[in-house]
Amino acid sequence: MTQQDTFFRFLYAVVILLVWEFSAQLFHSPDFPALTHILQSVLHFYHSGELIHNIAITLQRVLISFILAMVLGTLLGMVMAIRHRLNILSDMLLVIALNVPALVTIILAYIWFGLIESAALLAVVFNKLPTVIVSVREGARVIDPKLNDFAKVYRLSTWRYYRYIYLPQLYPYILLAARNGLSLIWKIVLVVELLGRSDGVGFALHSLFQFFDIAGILAYTLCFILVVYVIELLLFKPFEQYIQRGRTS
Repeated sequence: MTQQDTFFRFLYAVVILLVWEFSAQLFHSPDFPALTHILQSVLHFYHSGELIHNIAITLQRVLISFILAMVLGTLLGMVMAIRHRLNILSDMLLVIALNVPALVTIILAYIWFGLIESAALLAVVFNKLPTVIVSVREGARVIDPKLNDFAKVYRLSTWRYYRYIYLPQLYPYILLAARNGLSLIWKIVLVVELLGRSDGVGFALHSLFQFFDIAGILAYTLCFILVVYVIELLLFKPFEQYIQRGRTS
């Protein structure tokens, strides 16, 4: 990303904030709070300690669910691409899992296992797992056969084959699944917390909803979006650049 791109993105964000503030001042409605009120809520929750605590709890759940879903989904997707019979047998289950509403999964997990942390994480992982499997499976199906022949001719070891030939071709699909997964997982985690946990951003939003505190709701939303955006910059962007370097080299 060039400095010019960064400048235009920053300018775009400033314009959006100015439009929001102008609209809030124009309508002057408690249902559409100004940025100053939202920032005041951010400072209030920060000084009380609630903001950091709830975001840390939610981020921990997101991280655990994300890692489990990505690792299991990547392995299962690779196996299904290689094993044709297994792919046929499990394809119907995969389609069903893709279409089961997240809310249903969360409710059933809480009923079957109780209002415990493991049930919450299991519900989140189950909702994300099918999309990772599909992304990786479709990527593994388009592996260049010429590179596989190259590995056989030069008798590459299994480790070197997967590290230098197989996995690099899957990286774009894994990155796509990771980006989509992060955006999906943190939304599901909020629902999980709203329905059955006593901490986290979802629980805080539920409490603020009961008092119709829109400024507080937007304050939590803004802070968590910023956290996710930082994760994008620190993790996904470097990985994307690594993939691009591998393609051009």
